[in-house]
Amino acid sequence: MTLITKPNLVDPDAVYERIIALHEGRSDEDSERINARLILLLANHIGDQDTIFEAITLAGKEKAS
Repeated sequence: MTLITKPNLVDPDAVYERIIALHEGRSDEDSERINARLILLLANHIGDQDTIFEAITLAGKEKAS
C-alpha cells in the first residue's frame, strides 16, 4: 500500500479545528500525551505496518524551503 499524500479529507478545516480545540487550555505536556494517543489510535486503525512506517519516514523529513 502506498501512503495517500494528496488531500483526502472531505472537510480538512473541520478536522483541523477539532484538533486545535482538543488542545485548548491544556499544558504542553498534556498536549504531547494527547498527540501521542491520537497517533497510536490512528496507527492502530490503519493497521498496516508498512504504511505506518512510510508515514513515519515522511513525517520525519524536513520540508524544502
